[in-house]
Amino acid sequence: MTTDTAYALLQLAKARELIGAANAVFGAADLPPGHAAGYAKDTEEIDQSLSRAKIRAAHALRHTGAHKLDQASFQNLGEAFEQPTLQSMQYAAGRTITGRTHFRNTRSMMHDWLDIPRGTASDRLILADCLLGGVDGSGQPTAPWLPELAAEYNDPTIDPRLVMAAITKLHSARKDLGEGAAANAKKTKLERESVAFMHAEPKSARKHISAMVAEVKAGQRPLKALLESIGIFKKGLRQGLIEYVLRVLPSQAAYIEAFFASIDNPATVAGNRQGLKDAEAQFTGEQVNEWDDGASMPDWAQPEAEHEESADDSQDPDTSDAEATQSSSQETTAEDSSEAEADEQPEHRTASASWEDLKPERRRLVGLMTLLMSDRTGSPPHRKLALATPQVSIILNYEKMLAQAKDFAVTSSGIQLSPGEARAALCNSGIYPVVLNGKSLPLDLGRTQRLYSKAQRRAIRAAYRGCSYPGCSMPAERCEIDHLDAWEKGGRTDIKSAGLSCLIHHTGRHCGLFHAVKIPGSRPMVLLSPELDPEQKLRINTYFMTPAEALEAQALADETTAKWRAGQLEVEIVVP
Repeated sequence: MTTDTAYALLQLAKARELIGAANAVFGAADLPPGHAAGYAKDTEEIDQSLSRAKIRAAHALRHTGAHKLDQASFQNLGEAFEQPTLQSMQYAAGRTITGRTHFRNTRSMMHDWLDIPRGTASDRLILADCLLGGVDGSGQPTAPWLPELAAEYNDPTIDPRLVMAAITKLHSARKDLGEGAAANAKKTKLERESVAFMHAEPKSARKHISAMVAEVKAGQRPLKALLESIGIFKKGLRQGLIEYVLRVLPSQAAYIEAFFASIDNPATVAGNRQGLKDAEAQFTGEQVNEWDDGASMPDWAQPEAEHEESADDSQDPDTSDAEATQSSSQETTAEDSSEAEADEQPEHRTASASWEDLKPERRRLVGLMTLLMSDRTGSPPHRKLALATPQVSIILNYEKMLAQAKDFAVTSSGIQLSPGEARAALCNSGIYPVVLNGKSLPLDLGRTQRLYSKAQRRAIRAAYRGCSYPGCSMPAERCEIDHLDAWEKGGRTDIKSAGLSCLIHHTGRHCGLFHAVKIPGSRPMVLLSPELDPEQKLRINTYFMTPAEALEAQALADETTAKWRAGQLEVEIVVP
């Protein structure tokens, strides 16, 4: 066995030299694109192997008591790796002692000898406990805490970094699970659902696992306790900024999320980048006008030109210039590319593109400050900036509502409401209930009109919540309504024939990079190209769903895929 491990160490030393030599060539050479892609792919696979190796190495250090090695053993190790040979590796097997040693424990050795930060060392040992097993107080080995995830970790087809991230999240809720059989059942359920997310859609798995753990930590707190904890709390001056902490109920968060969505969307007046920039100047005093005076301003930016454009747009508040062009031409291939505009107001076309790179957090603050200032002055601080008018849609699952389930109501931003919050919210103005049965929506116009109506667009955005491409995080307010049945070929303006895509993936679908798939009696799904998805499974983007909704959607996609492959279901792969 000593010879085997010595040879394995020699192989590692040679691999390290080979990787260093390859990196030197790739860093200096003018790579062809295929070699660059291969370099990146192999590097990621090597990183996955190293991720596994780091946890196993931490486990090996603790299991063997390597922190008790004597001074001669450490000296032999250094010499062995300077001139690696099989004989030097065998000689570096080392021995441990019971007396005074350099390091107090495994974590101390990892930090002081390997220069690993203490927090990272602790995390690796925790991962080793969960994946490979630990050591009890008497020095006896213990079984892995998360055996199902341990099996996934050892699967070479699964990214170990995703498994490690899931374990870190689940371990953070270990104390919240409690003790006993009930706690073990909760842990097993979390573990199995985490595995399901990792297999179904790895890109969204981290988000859903985090949400599940947050639900466990939240527990079943009574409303009185929640109300005692909400509010705006001032933390004080830090690094020249005043910090506040905002804690709200989920039903209140729905309004905030809708407000942010309007501010983040440049297709609304409230999200006008130039107007936001000018409004912020009232607080910062920065120069915002890009021209010295009207004489230096180009013709297209003159207020009169802007007024003329707005007058043209105002003829139909639900139809933009691009949409009008599309509706008058039967030869266009793009579908509803301008229907991403907000339902309330058209975009100011003179918005400054240079401010688009501003962080969303800063844009939202400016919008909030504009709202506060309007309350004081009676008007927005800048004529180009309108106040955001949040529109909140609550999605009601009809079947769950009849069954009196606790999770029958979810906002369009993915916030789950309690039954009491849902009933209270539906009594307020500005709330749009959208009742779904999980399969379709009763809002069809046939060929009575070319463009989707305002009610249809609101229903589509509320139901799908974001881009249909798996793993895409673009919210519905920034997406475009996509006719899956081309209007010029006799298509209908029906909900079941509508997709929702961000600009990138809308264009990608029409270029044939992936396909939308129409399912009888269900929402459309996505079929990725074979090079991205060799399994060729039908997929649903679950990024904006709650964990429970995501599991149901994944089960629906798996069931539909199985029926389709078995010839039990006729689906329509939409032609780009």
